[in-house]
Amino acid sequence: MTDIIKASRSPRKARLVFMGSPDFSVPSLRVLNEAFEICAVYTQPPRKAGRGMKLQPTAIANCAETLGLPCFSPIRLRGNVTEEARLASFEADLFVVIAYGLILPKSVLDIPRLGCINGHASLLPRWRGAAPIQRAIEAGDAQTGVTIMQMEEGLDTGPMLKEAAIDINEGVSAGALHDALAALTAELMPPVIDALMAGNIQAIPQPEEGVSYAPKISNAETRLGFGLPAAELTRKICAFSPYPGASIETLSGRLKLIAATALSDEVTDAAPGSFLGRSQADGIKIACGKNSVLQITKLQPAGKKPMSGTAFLNGQSWQVGKNIASPIHEIKNREGG
Repeated sequence: MTDIIKASRSPRKARLVFMGSPDFSVPSLRVLNEAFEICAVYTQPPRKAGRGMKLQPTAIANCAETLGLPCFSPIRLRGNVTEEARLASFEADLFVVIAYGLILPKSVLDIPRLGCINGHASLLPRWRGAAPIQRAIEAGDAQTGVTIMQMEEGLDTGPMLKEAAIDINEGVSAGALHDALAALTAELMPPVIDALMAGNIQAIPQPEEGVSYAPKISNAETRLGFGLPAAELTRKICAFSPYPGASIETLSGRLKLIAATALSDEVTDAAPGSFLGRSQADGIKIACGKNSVLQITKLQPAGKKPMSGTAFLNGQSWQVGKNIASPIHEIKNREGG
């Protein structure tokens, strides 16, 4: 995408309302608070979490408190006349939305003088939706990035103001890619806002071709089976790490898979789920779909701490050539199933 920003700095600081919720939004709030005037912060209400299921504020709520910014947590914005009036009272130039989690109706989108902009963690129009980071890794994409767009009523359909790409390195986890894209979003936002204030930026419509969607990760997706090819399993393990985490059912119970690689130079005729022995990389070798071999180097048994593959095997009686997959679970995970 051609760089269409011409201005370096607007005559006055922009007045912003910031809307975000998770950790991904925090670097941007910190950077924008230093560069501009934040009138208010909006975030999702506290949710029950943790072992005690106590109400926990969002990462943005905690950040706003640290920065001394007024913070509001309405349950919804659609049809909320009180919140619309409050938002209008801030007389903001712009609403900046990054992983807020609530839908902004047209009546809210129309409030700020310069509209609303959104930072989305993909190269649009690819991976519109809730889980673009995980879906890019799962699909084996070579690159992803951040798109800053002007918001409209559709799901991530607005015209683009700026985008930047980064490589997806082999074996990178969703957690690591998340942090890199959060930092990139914070870097891109200030010059876009300056250009909007100066009137020296033009939004470009998203291409009609290449549209794909990134639905939220379901719990069922994270329960894997050895019937899948090892390369596909590796991508899924990376995509679901650290949250919600990938797991697999074995004769030793459910194992959370934290780190694994497909051994591209090895093939096997053994049935998927067969234990092929220890690897030189302190791991476990398992036969997978399409004659492939998976090396598991870090895992976590239920109720225990994460450990290496070798450490786990020291407490097991697995025999080379025997199938260690849970039979009931594997029925649902035949090759491609």
